[in-house]
Amino acid sequence: MKIQYLGTAAAEGWPAIFCNCQVCRQAAKRKGKNIRTRSQTLIDEEILIDFPPDAYMHMLQYEIKFPDIQTLLVTHSHQDHWYPEELMFRGKGFAENINGTLHIYGNEAVYDRLKEAEVFGGESMARNAKLEFHIIREFQVYTVGAYQFIPLRALHNRKENCYIYIIQKGENTILYGNDTGYFPEETWEFIKDYHFDLVSLDCTMQRQKEGTNHMGLLDNREVADRLKEMRCAGDNTKFVLNHFSHNGGMLHEEIEREASKYGFLTAYDGMTIEVK
Repeated sequence: MKIQYLGTAAAEGWPAIFCNCQVCRQAAKRKGKNIRTRSQTLIDEEILIDFPPDAYMHMLQYEIKFPDIQTLLVTHSHQDHWYPEELMFRGKGFAENINGTLHIYGNEAVYDRLKEAEVFGGESMARNAKLEFHIIREFQVYTVGAYQFIPLRALHNRKENCYIYIIQKGENTILYGNDTGYFPEETWEFIKDYHFDLVSLDCTMQRQKEGTNHMGLLDNREVADRLKEMRCAGDNTKFVLNHFSHNGGMLHEEIEREASKYGFLTAYDGMTIEVK
């Protein structure tokens, strides 16, 4: 499986759109891996995870073939992960030669936001977009072509069932843990019989320990240690940190240096990693 991190920032991007703090000023000055757009990930050029306002930029930057993608997993309804208004342009009058229907998987709040976008676009745009929404439930197995995915309960917005995901293809299994604090106990209980080739973890707060809504490096370490104790991860498991906010106070090189002490990789926009 090939995992490409298209965007790796938290809600405000990095540098944050209205921010004049030191780390945002330095990110703008240094550029490179310090420039982070809102989080989105692509699996094998077939499965998208989340659809943020920066999806259009990702298409341009990384030559993503959005017209060919038919599977979209959404973690939760926050705007930096779910901007459905953009999907209203997926149809006649705005786009040609679309490859079939886009199947969207998410919770009830994600569905409600799509309905709002369809009102914004109007009946014709919504119909032409060829979107099919599937409301999914935590801890249930779903099959899409050669893939299976399982939504797990996250510790994030208490007003909706936010999800992280197990994604499997053949003998490869990854755990995608964006926008969550330390996992809820029911999630730990469910994953006890799985072994992961790659674990992608929220590191929004970097040097700050958080754990109740997002995570920092110390939270990441606690999660990794527990996964190893449970034998859900081993020496060959790749741990990747993702979803960074400027409020964590560390530029890319510093995050990378600190993360490497624990054997973690630090994601950046455009980063690709493979598991075999």
